[in-house]
Amino acid sequence: MSNTTSKKLRNQVMYQIFVRNFTKEGTFKAIIPSLDRIKSLGVDIIWFAPIHPIGKLNRKGSLGSPYANMDYRSINPEYGTMADFKKTVKAIHEAGMKCMIDVVYNHTSPDSVLAKEHPEWFYHKPDGSFGNRVGDWTDVIDLDYNNKELWDYQIDSLKMWAEIVDGFRCDVAPLVPIEFWQKAREEVEKVHPGCIWLSESVDPGFIMTMRELGLTAQSDSEMYQAFDILYDYDIYGDLTNYVSGTGTLSYYSDAINRQEYIYPDNYVKLRFLENHDQPRARFLFPKERALRNATAFLYFQKGMTLIYAGQEYGVSHLPSLFDKDTVEWKSKDNIDLTPLMQKLYEIKQSDLFADSTYRTKTYEDNVIKAIHSRGDDKLIGVFSLDGEPGIIPIHAEDGCYENLIDGNKIEVMHGYISISGEPIIIKC
Repeated sequence: MSNTTSKKLRNQVMYQIFVRNFTKEGTFKAIIPSLDRIKSLGVDIIWFAPIHPIGKLNRKGSLGSPYANMDYRSINPEYGTMADFKKTVKAIHEAGMKCMIDVVYNHTSPDSVLAKEHPEWFYHKPDGSFGNRVGDWTDVIDLDYNNKELWDYQIDSLKMWAEIVDGFRCDVAPLVPIEFWQKAREEVEKVHPGCIWLSESVDPGFIMTMRELGLTAQSDSEMYQAFDILYDYDIYGDLTNYVSGTGTLSYYSDAINRQEYIYPDNYVKLRFLENHDQPRARFLFPKERALRNATAFLYFQKGMTLIYAGQEYGVSHLPSLFDKDTVEWKSKDNIDLTPLMQKLYEIKQSDLFADSTYRTKTYEDNVIKAIHSRGDDKLIGVFSLDGEPGIIPIHAEDGCYENLIDGNKIEVMHGYISISGEPIIIKC
């Protein structure tokens, strides 16, 4: 892992925006009025889903996926101009936040600029035609990183954008050679020192499938050699298995605990309940109190927190990647989590979230207890993921404590704590 990766990234919150569906207008300009509200949530970084032109050949849906990139060096005209983008980034910076963009370096659209100008930089099927290695990605064709000229082009593109933005979220980064990412990081650092690198690392099943086909698919341990932050897809399936009833909360807890000793000391995971590829948190936790607990646990986890636009209002519908499908900001069924998120962000600024030993334990397969500890300092979180009350053991001296979330008094008696069903965080 990069020895420059700061543990303080664990204190931070990232907010994802898909420009097309964030507002009715679907433009950069239309985002600017929302920046103060986003900042007030407790957000450090805004990440834009791909902002580049979208291919038309083999397009999915009416407007196409932003991950079918047609030109790495220009702006999707549906969103505005390069000047509009730079103005939006300037407004993000003025609001006290950083800006990251999505880069899709494993593949392009079949009608991309590179496919036309440099067909030799692509993977070709036995018959010589363009192709891709993952069957259901029918709107893209794969690049071939055996071509070092491609490395130069892609790195130059990153350096161009690094003069404007503060970091990159790299789509399916484990499918691109780690040596490329290491070189890219080294070169970009010359243009933008401290640039932030986030890898969309992939789930274990996908890694195994790709390797069985003889293809590149790097593990999280490998990806930490070049990236600051990795998705937690290595354990996300254990969470959804618990929610769906096909797995247990204790199995998910064990998976979290393993991360503490299989990754570098300064590992940073991107903790999320939802993103553009996964169901909304409200879909996973439809009951309000359960959703509040899941949200509090999300922030309490060791790592950077991700909010996908709309999550702060408990939006249940996941917008389409392929069509105009604006976030339902004012649905009568929404749940406003803004005050909770603001308080959780405040709590998350504790030094313990940046540098601690972290462990979790479950009770009755519905309550998860998590502890950040360093020396004599300890933060304990108790989260009822079904929103129900109960009594669990706790390693804290008997007495009264303040719930840092809502200010209520929490009593520990004979080594047990009574929970009402609302999330609890106490300092010991």
